Amino acid sequence: WLGQKLWVRGQIRQALGYSGEILFGEHHLSHAASAFFPSPFDEAAVLTADGVGEWATTTLGVGHGIDLEVTHEIRYPHSLGLLYSAFTAFLGFEVNEGEYKVMGMAAYGRPTCVDKVRRLITLAEDGSFRLDMRYFGYHHGLRSLDRAFVDLFGPARQPGAELEQRYADVAASIQLVTEEAMLGLARRARQLSGSDNLCMAGGVALNVLANARILRESGFRRVWIQPAAGDAGGCVGAATYLHHTVLRHQRRSPMDTAYLGPAYSNDEIRAFLSDEGVAFTALDECAIAPTVARLLANNEVVGWFHGRMEFGPRALGARSILANPTDPSMKDTLNAKIKHREPFRPFAPAVLVEAAPTYFDFGVPDGAPDSPFMLLTARVRPDNQHLLPAITHVDGTARVQTVSRENNPFFYALIEEFGKLSGVPVLVNTSFNVRGEPIVCSPREAFNSFAHTDMDYLLLGNALIPSTSKRKLSRYPGQREVHQGVEVFV
Repeated sequence: WLGQKLWVRGQIRQALGYSGEILFGEHHLSHAASAFFPSPFDEAAVLTADGVGEWATTTLGVGHGIDLEVTHEIRYPHSLGLLYSAFTAFLGFEVNEGEYKVMGMAAYGRPTCVDKVRRLITLAEDGSFRLDMRYFGYHHGLRSLDRAFVDLFGPARQPGAELEQRYADVAASIQLVTEEAMLGLARRARQLSGSDNLCMAGGVALNVLANARILRESGFRRVWIQPAAGDAGGCVGAATYLHHTVLRHQRRSPMDTAYLGPAYSNDEIRAFLSDEGVAFTALDECAIAPTVARLLANNEVVGWFHGRMEFGPRALGARSILANPTDPSMKDTLNAKIKHREPFRPFAPAVLVEAAPTYFDFGVPDGAPDSPFMLLTARVRPDNQHLLPAITHVDGTARVQTVSRENNPFFYALIEEFGKLSGVPVLVNTSFNVRGEPIVCSPREAFNSFAHTDMDYLLLGNALIPSTSKRKLSRYPGQREVHQGVEVFV
């Protein structure tokens, strides 16, 4: 491993046939650049927070035009990301995979353990923080927790064990303290920069509950979060920092969409289905939205595979499983029969952007902000909760995606047609995968996932496939194939 790292420049040159200069972007500077340069702001404060990158775990900075400077940092081992991951492990979930499960579990608990959590972390008035390392093991070994952690909170939950109330209370407590820490950092960034705009990235920026509090309480008027806020987005930051700050190229249009992944033509999809002997109906483009909307209104669950795949961890209407939010039993159906995941996990709504203020309260004076990347929570308005039981979490909130005609016209048209039939321009939108698997990318992956779940229909491009067409594939996803000149797994 060390040898590979030492010789990485040579490996890059050999793989690319490149003999020029190779530059390496710092981890958190890349996060900061991925937050600021794709944003719609000419100037902004910047906040990044994750586990660790090089030695930094948290940074504050400021961006102006094509310039970006990191002005403050907190260094390892003091880390909000690693703190949250320690509780992820304690609660029986996989570190770096199960943190969003802790967020979902938190709504079922009460923050009765906040005082205990505050023994682990000290929050300063200037937004900085320090961990008491006596409770952790990651800085001197392979385990996140030390014995003192278990002595303080009791026995850890075993993976797959039943959810006990005390574990939900622990989840609620670490979630609350994380929100307080992020809010303190955001307020400090506002104080240092004087800006009304905040840009965020890093894995902790995927904590939608903390993001919502920052929007409401930090003093910033506008917040933009990189949709690929985790380490995947570092490539965007490294490239844009070099392009703008180093090479001095001007910025152009902001990143208003996350649909940057592979797309498959209808001809490619039909060829795959024909080779596999799968029966399907080819729909005219104008018939897709009304046809699928009728299925959804009849409580059918539909796999939706259309256009370019999303960049980042959220399904945003290109690789999605869609359902009727007005059906009270839909959440349990999706969790048990399709996603095969824990029953406490919530489902997100996709709503027409202009209808969002009618159904969701973000708690800000300007009404509903644009939330195209599903990175903010809002309260489902009390008079609408009975209309949207499948997306209303136990605490009355929802992780909202706003959909505009400009950014995804096909998905917008579908929600619009569903609204005409149901009276509610909202859909359940969850990622097209089952527990433990990545979001599907190719038609073969999508069909394989469809065939192994209780989804009722699958839309691949303009091909509509009923559940009666499910069958075993001649070859399974995971093999390599060249698509549009790039070697991909299919």
